[in-house]
Amino acid sequence: MKLEINNLSFSYNGFSALDGVKLEVSLGEVLGIVGPNGSGKSTLLKCMNRVLKPTQNTILIDGKDVTTIGLKDLAKLMGYVPQNSKNIFPFTVFDVVLMGRRPYIQWSLGHKDKEIVAQILEYLGIGDLGMRYFNELSGGEQQKVIIARALAQQPEIMLLDEPTSSLDIRHQLEILCILRTLAKSNHCSVIISIHDLNLASRFSDRLLLLKNGSIFAVGTPDLVMTEENIESVYGIKSKVTKSVVGLPQVTPLESETRSIANILPPKFVTK
Repeated sequence: MKLEINNLSFSYNGFSALDGVKLEVSLGEVLGIVGPNGSGKSTLLKCMNRVLKPTQNTILIDGKDVTTIGLKDLAKLMGYVPQNSKNIFPFTVFDVVLMGRRPYIQWSLGHKDKEIVAQILEYLGIGDLGMRYFNELSGGEQQKVIIARALAQQPEIMLLDEPTSSLDIRHQLEILCILRTLAKSNHCSVIISIHDLNLASRFSDRLLLLKNGSIFAVGTPDLVMTEENIESVYGIKSKVTKSVVGLPQVTPLESETRSIANILPPKFVTK
């Protein structure tokens, strides 16, 4: 399965958030979307999934325009994990993941639906949490449950918006390892927005670097994560070296923008 984006643009109340984005993603690929806050990462994912309607676009899945695909059928092709997805009523973990089977349910839940949910929970290592309430879990456990819900849709494309934010390093690595394994086993393609440039380089086949809603660079981590690109997009000096696993390792050096560290606090915050 191939996802194609041709000349995608989107505006919020006249403000351009995306402009002329062109991209292809193939089955089994992990694409990391990086860029500063406000560069269009979340907006791009929402446009792909029809959460937002682009002002100008052609988004194709295997040559078919997504606007011609019904929402239920689209949910079978594409799973979406948004940034803020933890405000869920106190359902059990099993019930939360079972919500992902909605596109397949005609009249009532079948044995197959429950079996798929159980298999996914076991695969993600949270089978013992099935009867626990979602709002009682830790942040890392909750994130696994939300990913499990998307996997229950049995999609061929997974879209994830900053799934590792607010997680400790162990849970970050667990989540990203799971996603990469899913892609490499040819179950689906993974498109993930992420702020950590080093994690993005480590777990992505290609990186898409956005600046002000446009593509600044796209390619392998070695091609995208350069000192010149980082300075142009983020406005900081950095040193890019090879990590112990042979991938780009970014170390920020200094900021060319106004540094709060060199500014005295206003009098009202001091005695």
